[in-house]
Amino acid sequence: MNWENVIPGIMTGAAAQTADPAMDSDQFAAFYERSSRQLWAYLARTSGDAALADDLMQESYVRFLCVRPLAEGEIASRRYLFRIASNLLRDHWRRPRTLSIEDAPVERLAQDTSVQMESRLSLEPAMAALRPRDRQLLWLAHAENYSHREIAEITGLGVTSIRLLLFRARRQMAQALEKNGRGTV
Repeated sequence: MNWENVIPGIMTGAAAQTADPAMDSDQFAAFYERSSRQLWAYLARTSGDAALADDLMQESYVRFLCVRPLAEGEIASRRYLFRIASNLLRDHWRRPRTLSIEDAPVERLAQDTSVQMESRLSLEPAMAALRPRDRQLLWLAHAENYSHREIAEITGLGVTSIRLLLFRARRQMAQALEKNGRGTV
């Protein structure tokens, strides 16, 4: 199969051999295995939509594979992948919103332990009350443990802006938790 026809911009044959060595399928499979859960969790929590997270994750990996491989290693590749996903998410938010049947609330069966359930019950409404960018920043800082500098690279914002925006997002999260009677963060 000629991949140039399927994915525009992908190099094959002699062009691929003269460029930097690309990630082979085994390397990509290992990279995907190590990064896919965190990327999906980031997209799902930030967007609030599991189906959207699936779509954006798939598109992120396709775009990641279409660019020239990064020579800095796995950490830089991972940050670049999160940046691609963040940009796709931002593009999604900019599009006009349409309603679908999937937006209807559906009861979920909880199979969590009582501590996990209590935590989820208190955090989900508080996270939902935040703006999408605030959810994104909190997730990158606390779930992914990225530094302010790394978050700035992923989101395209300034490092000093990240500090201020995270401070405000944490304060709003604490207020939402207090309002729901769950205590502070």
